[in-house]
Amino acid sequence: MNKNHKKFVSFSLALSLLSIPVAENVLAKKPAPHTTKVNLRIMETTDIHTNLLNFDYYKNAATEKVGLAKTSTLINQARAEEKGKNNILVDNGDLIQGTPLGTYKAKIEPLKEGEVHPAIAAMNLMGYDMATLGNHEFNYGLEYLDETYDDAKFPFVNANVYVDDHDNDPTNDINKYTPYKIVNKKVTDESGKTKVIKIGYIGFVPPQINEWDKSHLDGKVITKNIIESAERFIPEMKEEGADIIIAQAHSGFNGNDSNTEDVVYALSKVKGINAITFSHTHKVFPAADEKSLDALFKDSSGKVLPGVDNESGTINGVPAVQAGYGGGSLGLIDLTLEKDKGKWKVTSSQSSVRNVENVKADEKVVKAITEVHEKTIEYVNTPIGTTTDDIHSFFALVQDDPSVQVVTNAQKWYVEKYIALNKPEYKDLPILSVGAPFKAGRNSADEYTEIHKGDLTIRSAGDLYLYDNTLKALKVKGSTVKEWLEMSAGKFNQISLNKTEEQELLNAGFPVYNFDVIDGVNYQIDVTQPAKYDKDGKVVNPGSSRIKNLSYNGQLIDPNQDFIVVTNNYRAGGGGNFPGVKGSEYVVDSADENRQILMDYISEVKEITPTADNNWSIAPIGGTANVTFVSSPNGQNYLAEGNKITYTNKLDPKGFGIYKIDLN
Repeated sequence: MNKNHKKFVSFSLALSLLSIPVAENVLAKKPAPHTTKVNLRIMETTDIHTNLLNFDYYKNAATEKVGLAKTSTLINQARAEEKGKNNILVDNGDLIQGTPLGTYKAKIEPLKEGEVHPAIAAMNLMGYDMATLGNHEFNYGLEYLDETYDDAKFPFVNANVYVDDHDNDPTNDINKYTPYKIVNKKVTDESGKTKVIKIGYIGFVPPQINEWDKSHLDGKVITKNIIESAERFIPEMKEEGADIIIAQAHSGFNGNDSNTEDVVYALSKVKGINAITFSHTHKVFPAADEKSLDALFKDSSGKVLPGVDNESGTINGVPAVQAGYGGGSLGLIDLTLEKDKGKWKVTSSQSSVRNVENVKADEKVVKAITEVHEKTIEYVNTPIGTTTDDIHSFFALVQDDPSVQVVTNAQKWYVEKYIALNKPEYKDLPILSVGAPFKAGRNSADEYTEIHKGDLTIRSAGDLYLYDNTLKALKVKGSTVKEWLEMSAGKFNQISLNKTEEQELLNAGFPVYNFDVIDGVNYQIDVTQPAKYDKDGKVVNPGSSRIKNLSYNGQLIDPNQDFIVVTNNYRAGGGGNFPGVKGSEYVVDSADENRQILMDYISEVKEITPTADNNWSIAPIGGTANVTFVSSPNGQNYLAEGNKITYTNKLDPKGFGIYKIDLN
């Protein structure tokens, strides 16, 4: 064979080889493995506060903005959208306290053994998968809490409340409740096949419950740091096979990682958490848009904090939701899960919140609640006295107000009698009394006290004093009184003297229940100065002093003078982080509720003349500042001619009326 022939044969052979199909298992690339994809919807209710029906017991009228029975309708709709069973329903706590219905079942017709609490009866009908405890679950003691939840057809988890074993060894502490649960959840993937996902649930409550409910919890339980508890149990849950982990934190958002009460920002950084349902502060996340996002999620300049994505509803990349207050909203987290190398991963998410205003109540839930609802109405309509004029809280954040004054008067009345009978050694100390406008728009423009001239009932007392607090009286120095008021003055933004554009007076991120008024002393608040403390009680402007002309009996207060200050268990136990308050000497450590004391006071005096003594005011600032604040539009009905407050006839995006106040 010659040389040219060899070349021809080789060339022909090469061509023939190219024409032969290549075997897939030899030369072709391997196809991508089949990906299993599942959509999972997490639904959250929270801070129901016994708003089981769409009814306002303080106004004695139906309302469209709250009610678990209405939330139930939204839940049914949300389930219908997710064909199959690719959804779970959780509750984030603060369920059993908050309205007169909660008080009625705890105090007036107490829950009996074997009796199902109306809130639990409603939730059993609604098909909850998991719950956690809020701080208000502990208001009525551990036995009542146990009696309430022992009829639940759903489990609950809490990882940071422990049995108090009265030793100093934290390594042997035993959880009071089940810290977490891992549940096999059957779901349907996109191809219609049934899959099982191991969902881990873990719950947390603010560790401050031991201070706020000291009388119920002291010596019985201890509560540990939320972040430390998460870092302990999350890896354990992963080791036990949890595919995804949902942290149910009865805790709010706070950009300060050192905060131990509202820790969601820090919690989102704990490795292994796939979704967070949070609560406690009664806010909504994600908001309708970034502009309406609550001030808690923004820095001092109004910019959204790093890591907060309102559009997708994530915090540091973790899907999160907060469903507001009172059953007024349903929180949703829609997760897309994919299985990769045998492990489920969250590949995308979208959080959202739906409100109940345009839906009807679920009749099966209404039916379960009707009997106790009617008994509650009968109870709250019991007369206890009369008032010679209307009482309202529309302007209680900007001027001294009768709605606060009547409460502080009642508290002082109680302590004066108590000291005379039980502690005469304190009889020469001046008594000051602290009150706050609890109903001043915390949750909506509808949430203000408004009591008309005439009969006062138990409902009226609840309208004036919202919480199931107990009365405490502390012995403090004049210097503490001053700093107490400096902290309270953080409710106001700093006002520039000659700015022509509108300046909002009220700091929306500062809770209304922390705006303490101290009656018995006189003082002014200079809002042209920066706040000394931020909303967490941290000194941010050490050289600032907003409180001016602080005096007692016409004399400037001596920083070393002793005072008795009447307050409640929340504040005395450190709630709000007011400087110098926690750890003060107790003069009165009462188990009597502030609201009951108010009722007893009204019953004794029989007729209330609602007037404020004007012991505090915002100091005139001069200049030409254009200062506004928000309140209920109904406040305009109480503005007399010549008042320094005027209504602009404008509403903000949340339905609050915009008012001007002349400080010049």
